[in-house]
Amino acid sequence: MKKTENIVYGIRPIIEAIESGKTIDKLFIQKGLHNDLFSELWSIVRKRRINYKHVPKEKIHRLTKKNHQGVFAFISPIDFYNIDNVIPQIYEEGKSPLILILDRITDIRNFGAIVRTSECFGVDAILIPEKESAAINSDAMKTSAGALNAVKICRTWNLKISIEFLKKSGLDIIGCSEKGNKDVFRHNLTNPVAIIIGSEKNGISNEYIKLCDAVLQIPMYGKISSLNASVASGIITYEILKQRIINN
Repeated sequence: MKKTENIVYGIRPIIEAIESGKTIDKLFIQKGLHNDLFSELWSIVRKRRINYKHVPKEKIHRLTKKNHQGVFAFISPIDFYNIDNVIPQIYEEGKSPLILILDRITDIRNFGAIVRTSECFGVDAILIPEKESAAINSDAMKTSAGALNAVKICRTWNLKISIEFLKKSGLDIIGCSEKGNKDVFRHNLTNPVAIIIGSEKNGISNEYIKLCDAVLQIPMYGKISSLNASVASGIITYEILKQRIINN
């Protein structure tokens, strides 16, 4: 039974939501849940590769006091895109792709702020992993000031494979990290490019660093050695916009 437009709970209502074309952003499944009705939902989840997480029943109880039958889902307010289809479309439009890749950005407000600045500075699409990514809900929509309706959000089950696809498609893969060995303001960013922004806690994953054509840092002159991820993404995407305007 639905509680609001953005959530649904109960096995049959979630099955109906999926079959009606709703995009499931996050699905929580109670650990140890096994019965015939759940088997039907589980088959659909596996077949459609829906993002799910097994959680203790207490977690679902905190989300709703209603009869949830061990399952609770957040409905995405947006539709997701496939990066494999987006890149050819950008090239066909005669544009030089600018893609932002978010590696484990899980804070909803941070994510919303990133989307907002991305829309302002001409980012064509934002690529996120199915798991370890912020929920796209009403809070994210509010923080993005509506930009989530304007920027293509692409989700992938395997971020590494998607990054490799971007490399093969002619994009420079650029990591943005305080551990970078080159100043972001001294690097040519006018080519087709994909920028990786890592989590504030752990930075960019090592497996993605290895795929980078360059790892750039934003020069810092204060006592604090790192920036909020949304601020860092805003600085580097604005630098790309500036370079492209100057060289146009």
